[in-house]
Amino acid sequence: MTIGFDGSRAFGQNKQSSSWNEQSSSWNEQSSSWNEQSSSWNKTGTENYSYQLLKALAKIDNKNSYIVYLRPDVVIPGFSSVVPNVVMFARNDQEDWPENFQFRVIPWPRFWTQGGLALQTFKDKLDVLFIPSHTLPLIRKRGLKTMITVHDLGSEYLPSMHQIKQRLYLSFMQKYQLKTASKIIAVSKATKLDLINKIGIKSDKITVVYEGYDEKRFKIQDLRFKNDIKVNSLRYFLFVGTVQPRKNLERVIRAFSTHLEGEKMQLHLRGGLKLLIAGSKGWLSDEIYKLPKKLGIEDKVKFLGYVPDEKLAYLYKGAIALVFPSLFEGFGLPILEAQACSCPVITSNLSSMPEVAGKGAILVNPYSVDDIVRGMVQVQSSKFKVQSLIKAGLQNVKRFSWEKAARETLKVLSSS
Repeated sequence: MTIGFDGSRAFGQNKQSSSWNEQSSSWNEQSSSWNEQSSSWNKTGTENYSYQLLKALAKIDNKNSYIVYLRPDVVIPGFSSVVPNVVMFARNDQEDWPENFQFRVIPWPRFWTQGGLALQTFKDKLDVLFIPSHTLPLIRKRGLKTMITVHDLGSEYLPSMHQIKQRLYLSFMQKYQLKTASKIIAVSKATKLDLINKIGIKSDKITVVYEGYDEKRFKIQDLRFKNDIKVNSLRYFLFVGTVQPRKNLERVIRAFSTHLEGEKMQLHLRGGLKLLIAGSKGWLSDEIYKLPKKLGIEDKVKFLGYVPDEKLAYLYKGAIALVFPSLFEGFGLPILEAQACSCPVITSNLSSMPEVAGKGAILVNPYSVDDIVRGMVQVQSSKFKVQSLIKAGLQNVKRFSWEKAARETLKVLSSS
């Protein structure tokens, strides 16, 4: 079987990471700057999913042939340059791709999916085209089987928290693409139910395949970055994710402010407590960045910008808790990453988050600032609660791995 894999999100251009020093120049005595030039571009969300799943498929499948389609501005570790229209066999020291994996750069500057990728489906002899994100070519070779991964339907549930052009695209194009795809992978049971209830997709067309997490990276094995990340003496709550409205950061910040003023908060504890926010700037986020100053806690809340995974693990390890009461998630990968690093988790009691967190989290009403505060108080006031959360979290992450995701994905591909 020959599988076409849309790798446009699995690889990308190097981007400069925001540095902690740049984001918090007044906090230099406690700050740690991330490398200004990351070794790879900032993978988040669907980019991380695409890359990790592709790598896992390469480890378990030596029978099927894969053609990985890339955009013209791609950067592949191990290649000094890429040549349009040339199939490259990725055999190099940095990325050990097997011989049944080929990479093809499609030189199409704009509307890459609907133009270049669509045209390529007529040229290559594919058995199935796999799109690990929402965007399927509208025009494609007749009879070509297709599979698409749906990560969430946030635009259907929280339309005001998405950009207008994004809402218009997702409302019309996505529905058509989902109904014409041969098979659909949903990253959670909650997402599958959303597809059935909101889009009207038949249940037997959808298979739930959970995401994995980077088991090697999100496990503290040595002290490589101990001197680089000067947060060892800090006491902090941590949020991880893109800074945008649906992540519910305004309520997180307000809850943190309320927690600082709580009657049970002793003065010596209040003085050193911080809220660290690790994530790139997203859309409609200006008010979020302004809020700490409005509340008079700008010295307590620090926006770190994008943090590379290898350093993010240490932030999880040192945190009082991950505070992740998002308003909507298709999966919620930070929950697993935190649990794997023995970090207690506070997350939402809706959408996919209870499903992913299992018994290893304090569930809160994300629309209630007081309930988020309750979660913060619990992890600071009960050592027994913290230990039980850590134990349950470490047990919970055993349900998830990229190898498992790859095997289940391959099973769906084979049945397409």
